Amino acid sequence: MSVATRMKKTFKTLFFYKSALAGSMILLLIIGFAVYTVVTYPYDLAIKHWRAGEKIWLDNPRYALPEWITLFTGGNPPRTIILTTTAESRNVKKIIVPISENMSYVRIDMSFNYEYDDYPSEINIFFNASFKELNPRLDIIWIKPDGENITLKSKVLNREDRYYISADLETKNLLAKKVQEKFGLNETPYILPERYLFSPLDKSVLDPNAVNVLKGVYTLRITGYLYENASNVDVKLVVYGKVYGWAGTDNLRRPISIAIMWGTPIALSFGVIAAVTIGLIQMIIAAISAWYGGFIDDLIQRITDINLILPFFPILLMISIFYKFNIWVLLVIVIALSIFGTGVKNYRALFLQLRESPYVEAALSYGASNLRIIFRYLVPKILPLIIPSIVLSVADFVFLEAALAVLGLGDPAAPTWGKVINDALEDGALYKGLYYWVLEPAALLVLTAIAFSLIGFTLEKIFNPRLREM
Repeated sequence: MSVATRMKKTFKTLFFYKSALAGSMILLLIIGFAVYTVVTYPYDLAIKHWRAGEKIWLDNPRYALPEWITLFTGGNPPRTIILTTTAESRNVKKIIVPISENMSYVRIDMSFNYEYDDYPSEINIFFNASFKELNPRLDIIWIKPDGENITLKSKVLNREDRYYISADLETKNLLAKKVQEKFGLNETPYILPERYLFSPLDKSVLDPNAVNVLKGVYTLRITGYLYENASNVDVKLVVYGKVYGWAGTDNLRRPISIAIMWGTPIALSFGVIAAVTIGLIQMIIAAISAWYGGFIDDLIQRITDINLILPFFPILLMISIFYKFNIWVLLVIVIALSIFGTGVKNYRALFLQLRESPYVEAALSYGASNLRIIFRYLVPKILPLIIPSIVLSVADFVFLEAALAVLGLGDPAAPTWGKVINDALEDGALYKGLYYWVLEPAALLVLTAIAFSLIGFTLEKIFNPRLREM
């Protein structure tokens, strides 16, 4: 029976096992997701987006939960609202009225309907002013649905300016004094701006655990003066939500979906290339060792013995600490450190049995060369038997890459599953209750391991008849 026929029969038998069928379905989903990522989201663009951080993701909420979380928690958590004067919208009105030869009055109204069940996570305003010498001056006013008007700040603008309402100390003190005066408190309370600005002015403002959202139409009104004819000002209001996309966001506002998506083809490529390359090289080394014997066999076995004594993972850690390299250089190093592994001895034992076979003696009798015997008669016989171990070892190398990344020793620029977990642990995600940040990449790692394990164990049953009854 030829190798091709034997392999075809094997894979036909494979799907009679429910475990292999389940593993194959999971693996097909993962591969399909990886292919979709490669086709729809170029790697260079993904790297650019991942490295940029807040530079391009400033409009995203920080630490936002994934959208699917509402399937379990219910309710209507806040989504991000963005209003800008640079885009036409019926919710944004901007007028500039000349007052004198060089002076103009500007008024901008940004209105939005807030019907969510919780407060926003942040409120920020971004300004883009154009002028030569005289800076525009603006008053920023917040108008609630119940009619309360709050002048948050008077601001002299730079050309590119920002007003982080949620983080501005003057704004916090202003709102705290309003609450203090309203309720006659002896001490100035600590009030989160987003809580005050989206609540009715009652006692619930003082309770940090109470959620009493004032729903309705809010208006951000900006009024002020431009002191030059050519002056202008554009404004963008961002009311940040608490959920975003299907994977959420991290501490740098980046969509975690970037690393989830590109982590899939990277993990599969790393695991498959490492497992197949190491398995085939070990098999060839073992075949050479068993066939030639003598000095060559002794040399290969001593190198293997030394390699087995050396601690693989600590050496890899040491190299990763001293030399920062990308993930593909890491792959080459892993392969180089693994080719003289236990597989060499295991495969050598099989080849020693095969070299005494009658068909090998027949090949020698008609003058077949050593290389022809190795690659034409020995390797094809063993190749089907090592497939289960190769399939099983894919998950090992996927976890190895993830483990290095979790320890901060992987490719710092690559958006991988391990890198996501590393960022989450460094930022205290579990302490903060941001479990999704860790669970999403961890779940994919587990699914990948389950898929390859189910297929690998089934292949072992097929190739090893003794295991079929177990």
